[in-house]
Amino acid sequence: MHNATIYCHSLHDKMLSVIQKVGYVPVGLGDGKFSEEWLKDDNLINISHKNKYYAEYTFYYWFWKNVLPKVKDNHWIGFCSYRELWGNKRKITENSKFTDVVLTETPREWEKFDTILGEHIFMNNLKFSKLIKHGLWSLARNPSALFKSKRNLRFHFDMWHGNGNLDKAIDLLDVKEREDFRKYTRQNVSFSRGNMFVCRSKKIINDYFSSIFPWLERCEKIFGFNLEGYGKTRMYAFLAERYLSYWFNKYTKPLLWPVIFFDITKKLNEKN
Repeated sequence: MHNATIYCHSLHDKMLSVIQKVGYVPVGLGDGKFSEEWLKDDNLINISHKNKYYAEYTFYYWFWKNVLPKVKDNHWIGFCSYRELWGNKRKITENSKFTDVVLTETPREWEKFDTILGEHIFMNNLKFSKLIKHGLWSLARNPSALFKSKRNLRFHFDMWHGNGNLDKAIDLLDVKEREDFRKYTRQNVSFSRGNMFVCRSKKIINDYFSSIFPWLERCEKIFGFNLEGYGKTRMYAFLAERYLSYWFNKYTKPLLWPVIFFDITKKLNEKN
């Protein structure tokens, strides 16, 4: 991509050709075997041993410490995964090919912004059956969540990632962020999912990583790594996902951009 580098992370080596086809940089996460064409976060300064709990943030840490200092300013740097990718606003149909719908050029609309975030997903659209199945404890704590307008980010996090865990984590935030972020989780019912962003300022990227990683490290002292179940094992990635939306909206001028949920594992044999 002209004037942009998008890093696309995957847990599977077989995604290489598809990721390269759209001009993204392939990043291999976890302890799987990857060829030399993949970037890996298990060398130089790294926390790759935490990938099970931090997900893509082990690569973000590696990028922050080892790559960001060498990046040119005013160059778009972005992140996505093989399942959640930046879209090009074309309508997806049953016959859509991967290369038809994934962003491969820097849009003109980006020129007036310094950060790109994914379009919001709304937590208050949860089906009532799932609410009852997974959210009884959260409802007991906050009965008003029976009303869709009250199903905020805090309620949703409690329901899927452990009652009270978000508040415990927020208590460990820097003072200047603590109450603002707490208010954000209570006043909002949507956020940009996927821990995805694109930014063209080295300073902004550095400031974000300088805020998020010390906080997550402090959270380790209360949550540890003896975490079970998908919703709790990746606790640190889910905390970061909510914080990302808050932080970039507070400190930057973001543009919300379409994210496509496209299973490229089904497209590996396509002739594009």
